[in-house]
Amino acid sequence: MNLLRQSIFASLISCSVISCATPEQSNSMQALKVSENGRYLTLADGEPFFWLGDTGWLLFNKLDREEAENYLEDRKGKGFNVIQAMVLHTVPSVNSYGDSSLVAGDLSKPKITPGSNPDQEEEYDYWDHVDFIIDKAAEKGLYMAVVPVWGTPVKDGKVTAAQAKAYGTFLANRWKDKSNIIWLNGGDIKGSDGKEVWLDLGKTIKSIDKNHLMTFHPRGRTASSDWFHQEPWLDFNMVQSGHRRYDQDTSAKEKKHYGEDNWRYMEDDWALKPARPTIDGEPSYEGIPHGLHDVNEKRWGDADVRRYGYWSVFAGAFGYTYGQNSVMQMHSAADTTTAFGSNELWTVGLQAPGASQMKYLKELMESRKDYFNRIPDQSLIAENGSKYDRLVATRTDSYALIYNYTGREMKINMGKIQGDNVKASWFNPRNGEYTFIDEFKNEGTQVFLPQGGQHNGNDWVLVLESIK
Repeated sequence: MNLLRQSIFASLISCSVISCATPEQSNSMQALKVSENGRYLTLADGEPFFWLGDTGWLLFNKLDREEAENYLEDRKGKGFNVIQAMVLHTVPSVNSYGDSSLVAGDLSKPKITPGSNPDQEEEYDYWDHVDFIIDKAAEKGLYMAVVPVWGTPVKDGKVTAAQAKAYGTFLANRWKDKSNIIWLNGGDIKGSDGKEVWLDLGKTIKSIDKNHLMTFHPRGRTASSDWFHQEPWLDFNMVQSGHRRYDQDTSAKEKKHYGEDNWRYMEDDWALKPARPTIDGEPSYEGIPHGLHDVNEKRWGDADVRRYGYWSVFAGAFGYTYGQNSVMQMHSAADTTTAFGSNELWTVGLQAPGASQMKYLKELMESRKDYFNRIPDQSLIAENGSKYDRLVATRTDSYALIYNYTGREMKINMGKIQGDNVKASWFNPRNGEYTFIDEFKNEGTQVFLPQGGQHNGNDWVLVLESIK
């Protein structure tokens, strides 16, 4: 190759991120917006959008196209509508076809392959592969909540603010017209670590892409609101309640000693001004050891992920993100090492029982007609408990929902919703079935006792509905 051709080729490889990043767009889904009251998400047509997310963090890096489509199809079938994934887990990242994401590991220089055929496997470049998965997700009605770059490379000094601006420009121009994008700035990191990077990345992307929502995915036991609640690029808050149980959450360095009480983060965010939607974007994953790092510890199960889901949503969250240990890291037979004691393939992890139960939470919330008027209201509960015996309640004027994780006796203050009488039912979070209890006068205190006895995981939702 002569010097002129070398120069042209090098120029194409490291070309301006603006001019390189305009592939044809091919997906079509409704835009997501924040509701008028600042608490929930809506579709562009005004219909409610209940976020039911799955953490497929290493989807872009580890799955080939057939595997990715199988994963997306499975999650669609189980009722998920958002997939959280890292664009770059490391700097640089390499996909399952061996193609690198960056030129010389420089975040400001995405490695674009000129003349590549995105339909030929031997020519798949990193960014074509990501585009393919994003578009396949749109075909299946799935939004992609993408983390531009994970927090670890930023904390390790591999990313500068200048590089973040160039990279953010590249991403925003490439995906601003794709309808199913949600931006997750950050990536398991405190906002104070590399704060200039996160601020510049958020500002840059949102200055170009005004069509998509953005939040910040924080470190465990922290919230985006700890640093960025007032930032104009932040549309909704996200917390990571994390993977520790009560007795493991003892670090003096942590701002919030909430243990497993993820409802507390929702209460904190609900009280902030201005009102912004909030969600637990990373609670304890099904199949992961308590506290993450000791693989001999007990594993979180389906009852635990249900508890995190109902607690957070009833405390004011606009949705919930589920995770499974092997799926989030796409543990394959080719892996020589795994993280957090993953001992099964991702294809097996897909069938974890909790993943099939999450849709019942989504269906319960979507079945309520006055969706946007829902508020958390603990005044419904006459006698509450702590830790696993905590009851969490939410209501509008026409219904109330109270979650009970242990099947304990429930003393409920009536008269909190409209009507002289109410219809009471049990909703089973394990299978989505309703059982009629009776009709009651809407006054005084009423006692309800679920079937099955009192023990962890015998969870029920008490449903009270106005009779007019």
